[in-house]
Amino acid sequence: MQESIQPKYYQATVTCNCGNTFVTGSTKPELHVEICSKCHPFYTGQQKNTAARGRIDAFNKKYGLK
Repeated sequence: MQESIQPKYYQATVTCNCGNTFVTGSTKPELHVEICSKCHPFYTGQQKNTAARGRIDAFNKKYGLK
């Protein structure tokens, strides 16, 4: 590998909009993200299944199921 063409590698600090910070490796020294594992609904268990419930209700209504 040619050293001169490789990007510089940093221990980057990632900052989320929710205030959570963590360290990871990156070619940039600081990263800002909108959503992380501390505030994402999939990881927090606060998922909203309203869209799925609407589809299920429509199916049951169409086929006369209760």
